[in-house]
Parts: sequence; C-alpha cells; structure tokens
Amino acid sequence: MGSNERREREKLELRRKILETARKMFLSEGYEAVTMRKIAQKIEYSPTAIYLHFKDKDALFAELCRHDFLRLAQALSGIAEIKDPIEQLRRMGRAYLDFALEFPNHYRLMFMTPHPVEAEGMENLERGNPEEDAYAFLKQIVTGAIKAGRFRPEYTDAELIAQTFWAGVHGVASLQIAKHGDQWVDWRPITKRAEMMIESQLQGMLRPNGNGRKG
Repeated sequence: MGSNERREREKLELRRKILETARKMFLSEGYEAVTMRKIAQKIEYSPTAIYLHFKDKDALFAELCRHDFLRLAQALSGIAEIKDPIEQLRRMGRAYLDFALEFPNHYRLMFMTPHPVEAEGMENLERGNPEEDAYAFLKQIVTGAIKAGRFRPEYTDAELIAQTFWAGVHGVASLQIAKHGDQWVDWRPITKRAEMMIESQLQGMLRPNGNGRKG
C-alpha cells in the first residue's frame, strides 16, 4: 500500500470515528451540549483535526442526517415496484419499522432527538424527490391511493393522511426503542403490535367495499 493510499484510508477512518462518536454524544448529551472540542477530546484528537473534516457542529450533524435519511430511503426503494398503493402502504410501514429496529441509534437521532430544524448541508438531500425523501415517497403513495378511489370520500388530504400514518408507525417504533426491556407492561410481540396498528389505520380509511387485503 502506497503512502497516499494509506493517508486516504486513515483520513476516512478518522471521519468515520468522528461521526460515530458524535452520534453517541448527541444522543447521550443532547445537541446543544455537544461541542466540537468535546468530540475531539472523546476521540483523543485535536479540534483542528475535526475541523479539517467538518467546518462546524451543524455541518457534522447534517452529514449524519444526510447519511441516515438516504439509508432510510434506500430501505424503502423496492416498494415502488408494487402496483397496489394500499399494499405499498403496508410494506412501507413494515420497512420503516424494520429500519428503526435495525438502526435504533440512527432512528433516535433522526426522529427522537431535538436538533436544528434544518442544519446546513441538508440541502444535499433533494426535498420532494421520492427516491431520497421518504416523506415525499409516502405522500406519493397516498396520493395514488386517493386518485384510485381507495379511501373513503372524506379522506382527500394527502398530507394529513401521510402524516397520520407516519405518526402511527413512529409511535410503535419509538415505544419499542424507548421501552425495550421494560418489565412493567406485558408486551405483545412487536410484529403483532405493528401489524395491528397498520391494519387498523388502513381499514379505518378504506372504502367499505373490500379494498383492503386481497383474498
């Protein structure tokens, strides 16, 4: 391995270490309490070394978010191949929950941790592009279901339907992450809780003419 290749490899490894450490600190201490100097102390590097990778805390946080939201979008990408919009919603709910449970720390930082509304650098994600923006993808599916006449006539607001469906799935995911291992409640399996939430939401919005599950 040449010296240039070694330096590049070390640079990438330091960047990875900075991001992983920052994620843990944002979660444990909160966004406002974390500073670039604290992150540097944690990884035993000088603050200058971090500033060579990220110009400030907002840029560092934005990179974490960009990476995580793209990963979520990738986890949902195969759903676009499904023709039935209602089945798309079911699959999206399940895939979203799978992502939350597989990457709980990523999910907590994305959706369960107070942070700047839009950190500098998030513009690298194309808002409204269903291939990168999971919410835009959800709204696209809902819009398709409305146009196909699958929902009751009173449900015509795609934003409201999408946000309500998202809130339901998020509730199941966040409760599982926050209360995992809690013995106070006799928890039913997470798959059953998720399935019941998804189906109850859909059946409450669908027209009463059998436009739910097929078969």
